[in-house]
Amino acid sequence: MIDGIQVSDLLDISKTIARQIFENRTYVWEVLPDIQTFILKLGPTLNPDEYNKVGDDVWISKTAHIFPSAYIGGPCIIDHEAEIRHCAFIRGSAIIGKKAVVGNSTEIKNVILFDGVQVPHYNYVGDSVLGYKAHMGAGSITSNVKSDRTLTAVRVGDELLGTGMKKFGAIIGDHTEIGCNCVLNPATIIGRNSVIYPLSMVRGFVPASSIYKKQGEVIGRRTD
Repeated sequence: MIDGIQVSDLLDISKTIARQIFENRTYVWEVLPDIQTFILKLGPTLNPDEYNKVGDDVWISKTAHIFPSAYIGGPCIIDHEAEIRHCAFIRGSAIIGKKAVVGNSTEIKNVILFDGVQVPHYNYVGDSVLGYKAHMGAGSITSNVKSDRTLTAVRVGDELLGTGMKKFGAIIGDHTEIGCNCVLNPATIIGRNSVIYPLSMVRGFVPASSIYKKQGEVIGRRTD
């Protein structure tokens, strides 16, 4: 096991309705193939006094705010006070946390957005997990398939861990800020409390409490 990229290093799993999917997992990406099945299991157990079942396998909190122009495909769970804005495109296999924002023309699929996550403007987030109060600036995306279509691998220093998955976008730790118009390449992992400069192209692992200026220029961030 490699330190810095385990579930407990990146995420406070108490900050999501999906916390059970992370139990007994070593690395966060291990949950990605199971999101759809997990939603189909969890959805029917949700309190009907708090959630409406809408169409096929979509559960929406009665306190969520859904704009009329948003598209929501199942299976999907949208938790309390989440906001799904104008022309959002939820393609399915998505868990959207409490007070999370999926914004204007943002597309998501096969994701878990923890409570308080914001993907508010022209984002693409696929095959990814975004931790508590993570934020993606306008135009930033997760690239989830390699150009040569080979299986993804996570690089941490000199270590390379195969994931066995063709589609894997990014894992973004709690309280991390992604600047505008960034591209997170397949199998990118960004630690808690980090900041990624706008217009960055990120690949591999960025440690917790870092400021990523550009490839090869990553400095520590004071968080006190």
